[in-house]
Amino acid sequence: MKEILQDLTREELGALVEEYGEKKFRAQQIYLGLMQGKRISELPVSPLLREKLLERFEDEPVKIYRTFTASDGTKKFLFLLADGNLIEGVLMKYKYGNTQCVSTQVGCRMGCKFCASTLGGLLRNLTAGEIISQILTVNRAEGGNLKDRAVTNVVLMGSGEPFDNYENVVRFLRNLIAEEGINISARNVSLSTCGLVPQMKSFADEGIPLNLTVSLHAVTDEERKRTMPVANKYKIQEILAACEHYFKKTGRRYIFEYSLISGGNADGEHAEALSKLLKGKPCHVNLIRLNEVKERNLSSVSEKEAYRFLGVLEQNGISATLRRSMGSDIGGACGQLRAKHLGEQHDKD
Repeated sequence: MKEILQDLTREELGALVEEYGEKKFRAQQIYLGLMQGKRISELPVSPLLREKLLERFEDEPVKIYRTFTASDGTKKFLFLLADGNLIEGVLMKYKYGNTQCVSTQVGCRMGCKFCASTLGGLLRNLTAGEIISQILTVNRAEGGNLKDRAVTNVVLMGSGEPFDNYENVVRFLRNLIAEEGINISARNVSLSTCGLVPQMKSFADEGIPLNLTVSLHAVTDEERKRTMPVANKYKIQEILAACEHYFKKTGRRYIFEYSLISGGNADGEHAEALSKLLKGKPCHVNLIRLNEVKERNLSSVSEKEAYRFLGVLEQNGISATLRRSMGSDIGGACGQLRAKHLGEQHDKD
């Protein structure tokens, strides 16, 4: 596999074109072309420069392999990488704009029992350029450009644990929010982690004030260990301390994701315990009706039970919402589409 040109910053592209004996303005042409989702072979540069770039870099590091559209307008993409691996992403359309969910790894090694991304383990990390190319490719496919983007918000909640690919994810974020590029504000970006405490603390010092979201899904460490192996290493109180550090550094409140699992963590007692745990903290709770994964023996609660849980939190003064389920009829949960496709290919073989 060749290098990924989209990994480079605008300044690094300047150094590259000088290395090739080209004038500096060529870097701006290349950069703007890439930010528009163009392949190297489409860039408005000389044939000789294109040839040099193609010798070293992938022409199209991420391409849309298949697209699925849900009844609610949500689109799910199966992306093909240059090495033949598959990842997936989702484009969700809201009144305030379009949110794209991106993957940060091929697979995942965190082992959370409610997630399909972990079923095959971790194959490899994505580079910063492969992560941003998911957005650039969809933005172009949906008719967007740099001035009128079809993708206005980004969530790092696809396949993979972002903080398990820390350096590439931070580089991606810096390229994403760069004013001269696609320029998506950090305030329109959410990063979801299962709670890797050291990386959470480090990220607070990076100066990227995005929306930090932590997958909590339990009110005690023992309960959390049943569905999230990471809980064997980091306790809930350590996670809360890391969140507080993030708030002090950025001034941004943090968000907890809480998947409601039938017979597990979704009764009134758990709602009261969660309220007590988070009382007075600058946070928000995003309740999720579990997207059921056939390979996992977990089931979701009813809509009525979900709203009952939400009501308890609100009565106790906890800021909370129940996430609207989107794309469930096309396998909207993380990793479901990729797992299904790989299973179909295995059956054919």
